[in-house]
Amino acid sequence: MLSKPATMLLGLIHERPLNAYEITKWLGHMNVRWWFNIADSTVYATIKTLEKKGLICGNTEKIGNMPDRTVYTLTELGKKELRKTLKDSILKFDYDTNVFSIAAFFLHVFECEERKALLEKRLEILRKCKAGIDNQISPEWINGTSRCHVANVQRMSDIVSAEICGTKRLLETCEDT
Repeated sequence: MLSKPATMLLGLIHERPLNAYEITKWLGHMNVRWWFNIADSTVYATIKTLEKKGLICGNTEKIGNMPDRTVYTLTELGKKELRKTLKDSILKFDYDTNVFSIAAFFLHVFECEERKALLEKRLEILRKCKAGIDNQISPEWINGTSRCHVANVQRMSDIVSAEICGTKRLLETCEDT
C-alpha cells in the first residue's frame, strides 16, 4: 500500500499531468493542509520516489522563456498501484481518518457501480466496528472502568459514527450520476 503522500500525489497526477509546482498549488487550492499536513519538501521528495519506483514518468517541457519544467504522468504500474491503494483504504477502517479522506478525494477513479460496491462494503465494515464498540459499553463495564477510558471508547464510537455518516454521503454521489 502506498503512503498517504504518495496516494495524494498519484491521485492528482491521475486527474491530469502536473509538475511539482502545480501539485503544491493544487494542494493549497484543495485546502488539504488543514487536515493533512504535507510540506512542499515532501511533495518534491515523494515525486522523486514515485519516479524511481516507476509509478510516474516525467517529461521535460520548455514553454517560452520560462525555465524547463518536468510534467509527470502516471505509468500503467502507477495506475494499478493507485487503484489498489484506494481500494485498500476504502475497505479498511483506521482511526487515522486521513487514509480514507485521501481515498475519498479520488473515488472517481472507479466507475460508479464499483465505487458504490466499495462504499457499501465500507459501510458494512464500519457498522460491525461500531457494534463491537457499542457491545463493550455496558453499565457493568462503565462502573468498573475509569471515566477517562469510558469517554475515550465513546469518542471512538463517535468517530465511527461520523465515518458511517460521511460514507453514506459519498454513497449518495453514486446515485446522483
